[in-house]
Amino acid sequence: MAEATFTIRLDGLEVRMRLGIHEVELAGPQRVLVSVAMTCAYPAVPEDRIEAVVNYDDIREGILAIAAGGHVMLQEVLCERIAALCFADPRVIAVTVRSTKPDIYPDAAIGCEIVRIRGVEQ
Repeated sequence: MAEATFTIRLDGLEVRMRLGIHEVELAGPQRVLVSVAMTCAYPAVPEDRIEAVVNYDDIREGILAIAAGGHVMLQEVLCERIAALCFADPRVIAVTVRSTKPDIYPDAAIGCEIVRIRGVEQ
């Protein structure tokens, strides 16, 4: 059977973490929203069991561990770390990662989004 691709999404995961370069961001954790879309390739339509697919529980737990792992200065670095986490599973062939800091400005959220494709230099 032909290869089957699926997009696995984890949207709007809210974490509290130390992220940023400004004095107020260096002082303590802030709310950060993380969304991930992983394009996953399987040899065929997967069997109806968790072992046959990328487990989004593992991705969620990994993001929580990154958030708890110490201060990150840049959202770009946070997104790259999350992308690397996703690519730990060889079935992930592409990933889009978005981080958003919703509370920095009273009138806008600030964020970063990256798209990474396995085997393509960035």
